[in-house]
Amino acid sequence: MTSLLTQKIDSPCAWRGEDLVKDPEQAWIYHLSPDTLAVLDRAMVQVRDRGLKAPNFIREDFLIPELDKEIQNLANELENGRGFLLLRGLPAEVLYSEEEMAIIYYGLGLHMGTPVTQNPRADLLGVVTAIGNSKEKTTRVYETNAYLPYHTDLSDVVGLLSIRKAKQGGLSSLVSAATVYNEILERNPHYLALLYRPLYFAHLGNDLPVPSPIFSYHEDKLSCRYLRAYIELGHEQSNVKLCQVEVQALDLIDAIIHDPAIRLDMMLEPGDMQFANNYAVMHSRSNFEDHDDPDLKRRLLRLWLKMPNARVLAPEFPGRNGFHDNLRLAPCA
Repeated sequence: MTSLLTQKIDSPCAWRGEDLVKDPEQAWIYHLSPDTLAVLDRAMVQVRDRGLKAPNFIREDFLIPELDKEIQNLANELENGRGFLLLRGLPAEVLYSEEEMAIIYYGLGLHMGTPVTQNPRADLLGVVTAIGNSKEKTTRVYETNAYLPYHTDLSDVVGLLSIRKAKQGGLSSLVSAATVYNEILERNPHYLALLYRPLYFAHLGNDLPVPSPIFSYHEDKLSCRYLRAYIELGHEQSNVKLCQVEVQALDLIDAIIHDPAIRLDMMLEPGDMQFANNYAVMHSRSNFEDHDDPDLKRRLLRLWLKMPNARVLAPEFPGRNGFHDNLRLAPCA
């Protein structure tokens, strides 16, 4: 069973954006070395020359044994370190086509974990671009050019590969769930017990809203699940009105995650690969203005990964990896 954590979290996962930006070493940016890039390139060529495309190949098709230790370190950083990383150095604009970039990205993902389905169509490699109607409540927010609220996804880790930037805007933003927790503990600790109780979430891969707490503390790790719009929609669909104190608690979370000192903003340049642990980090994106030419529009590729070193979740905190995974349900009080 989960327990309520009443002590401040003091570990690498409890970072503040302002501190990372001021860090002269920028240790959260992992620059791919020439040797690593050469290994990835060789593996990509082998896959491409066999006529295979992402995601229609397997781990054994993309051979990169020289990077085993490096990939283990990346996975450890995601689970036991800051909970996110930015891989930079893939020469996207000068060397690779989108198809070749996708092979490298998906191949690397196969060695980090297991790609899982991202929607009812069972897509393993998602395309993030503005195609949806933001006025429809059922539209998934990543499909528009509107502000994308802070949230977590249905997998251990989410990855993004930048293919093209928008004409203007579209900053990626991350916030540490542990830091949000620490701030609540300091400002209004009486809200914490409420945030351990299940709320109704829409869009957790089920037709009906699914009950889940926002925070769970289990086996010495804090886990988080959040997207306010989906909580509000879930309660609307369930005909269960959020009470005043629940709204106040959500207001506090939103105030904290929008604090410029706490969040970390970054522009994903073409070729950048960002990975984040969905239980340790919430992610967002600012609104953007896109190009009129479809060939120039903002475009990213997305992976949802089930990780071999993922944390153990509490029974009452529903865990899921992909849309076709079985979801553990908890009673909603």
